[in-house]
Amino acid sequence: MSKRRGLTWSAALTALFMSVAVPGAAAGEEADGPTSPGPVYRTVTDKSGQLSLQVSGRPDGRDMVFRISGAVYANIEGNAYDPQLRHGRKLFNIEGYNIRRLYRVPGTTQLYQLSREIVFYTDPADPTRILREWQNPIDLKTYPVVPINNDAVNFGPFNVTSSYAGPPLRQIHDETVWSSDIPVRADFTTTLGESFGLVNGVYAAQEMFDFYVGSREVAARTIPGTVPKGAMETKVSWSRTSPWAPFMCLPESSVRGQLTYHARSWSVQSYVDIEPWLRAEVDAAYPLFKSASSAPGPSENSWTSFYNKQLGKGATTWADWCAANGRA
Repeated sequence: MSKRRGLTWSAALTALFMSVAVPGAAAGEEADGPTSPGPVYRTVTDKSGQLSLQVSGRPDGRDMVFRISGAVYANIEGNAYDPQLRHGRKLFNIEGYNIRRLYRVPGTTQLYQLSREIVFYTDPADPTRILREWQNPIDLKTYPVVPINNDAVNFGPFNVTSSYAGPPLRQIHDETVWSSDIPVRADFTTTLGESFGLVNGVYAAQEMFDFYVGSREVAARTIPGTVPKGAMETKVSWSRTSPWAPFMCLPESSVRGQLTYHARSWSVQSYVDIEPWLRAEVDAAYPLFKSASSAPGPSENSWTSFYNKQLGKGATTWADWCAANGRA
């Protein structure tokens, strides 16, 4: 479900690639309003360009959601920490979503993808039970679980004209398929002055995405000169290998290993289409994530989000946070 991002699902998803009353658009905003993507979208003639834009957001400019569901496993060289932390152990389920929209800079052909994403770490035996704490099997301390809560995850601008083209497409049975494989590197020691226990203070990960759209959906949503309504029915397969999440308090530099995320995602029309149990948590504790960003601005990833919200933008260090929050 960026990338440029730590765990911001959307970043990678797009780097390839509510208002409650009116999801994803201000009340009264028209399809061809000043920030609507419709006027430039309808000029695109390349089928792949049309499809990739519809993964980035609805051509009508309203919010859409990619629901994310999967699991997280320990990936440990040589099974070095067995039996405390065995290679291949399922550590968490993950359940959440990215909510996004396409935004046009008024009077231009420049589009942004604007989004927020919230993904909860849940019980490995029960995907619907959100974890509030987790015991580190190496130091045996219990730490609070911090969900992925990235506000915002924005990309662009990208210039959308009649020559706009997307990635190579492949037909597999009755689906159109394309992929995006993204190596991610970020030097947090340089940019934040915080190493998070990473090797050389550098976040290094690999993101791998496959996108699937049925043939009927492709045909209905790639008619030249039209602006499709609603969210395109899309399925996504996502795999990612990345360092231990910050709340786990496992320094990669001394506890050599990483996490493997394996998840699937699918489009839904709006926030109200997400399951009630998940919306209840967001409504109660994370209401900002009920809509996408309203205008371009700085982005967060999992590590910068942790830095901003848990470390007070450098008021404390990651090591000190772990020392203060680990409960024996």
